[in-house]
Amino acid sequence: MPRYQPTDAMMLPRFSGIRTFARLPHVTDLTDVDVAVIGSPFDTGGTYRVGCRFGPAHIREASALLRPYNPSLDVNVYDYISAIDYGDLPVVPGFIEAAYDQMVEGLMPVLNAGVIPILLGGDHSISLAHLRAMALRHGPVALIHFDSHNDLWDQYWGQKYTHGTPFRRALEEGLIDVKRSSEVGLRGSVYGPEDIQMGRDFGFQVFTMDEVRELGFAHVLKMVREQAGTGPCFLTFDIDFIDPAYAPGTGTPEVGGPTTWEALQCVRALKGLNFVGFDVVEVLPSYDSPGQVTALAAANVAFEMLSLVAWSRKHR
Repeated sequence: MPRYQPTDAMMLPRFSGIRTFARLPHVTDLTDVDVAVIGSPFDTGGTYRVGCRFGPAHIREASALLRPYNPSLDVNVYDYISAIDYGDLPVVPGFIEAAYDQMVEGLMPVLNAGVIPILLGGDHSISLAHLRAMALRHGPVALIHFDSHNDLWDQYWGQKYTHGTPFRRALEEGLIDVKRSSEVGLRGSVYGPEDIQMGRDFGFQVFTMDEVRELGFAHVLKMVREQAGTGPCFLTFDIDFIDPAYAPGTGTPEVGGPTTWEALQCVRALKGLNFVGFDVVEVLPSYDSPGQVTALAAANVAFEMLSLVAWSRKHR
């Protein structure tokens, strides 16, 4: 049996204990670990609402009800993977480039141990640090990007590092295998048609939300899987991919997105890909509803990511 599993709710009720993700043990020894859930509590890259530095704690709080069996994928997750909550990466609030260096340094022991990280943000600027670490270990990865924004801008107010620029920098640094990469869910008002065309010009397979609705989720996700191929993949999930009716607690909400159920189906549809890392970003607790609907959505997205790893172990 895998070494690390969640606390048994029949022994310690779900409302008790220290909050870790899905009640997994908080461990920093990476021996016999397959997956580590890690906080990345940085939000200095935000350009509108800020406060995503509190996202990891908020997601952990909402994750207490997660149970081990995923009926949609027919996998009992912890029968196949040993998973832990590794805690949070060190960051330098207010100094993004220094924080990037710390995040990469903090992630490398995890990756070098062969552990797959699921990172909880934080704003989307942190994905650049995550991809830098991934490339050091795996080389350029296919990026599968669920978001209402492409995050490919060159700069904001003359600044190159924000939550709207991480994938432009990642392309420039050679961290992404763009020919295997896809962006899904783009929507909302923009400054011109070139804003949507930008991703395609860089080489991404791009699906706006209108195109997803027209073509159907199943068809779009089939194309995403085919595009990714068999090489290493990184899945980044901005919670604003989900319509703000279902996930209001985020920094730059855009109406017209998928439901929570549709979003979970998007992640499940990627089973069988060679994922080497994941992140869930842009959860902003101060704008969440009293019922924690955004945090619940993010926690369940992260559980689906755990389930993808377990599904692959079960079927390999």
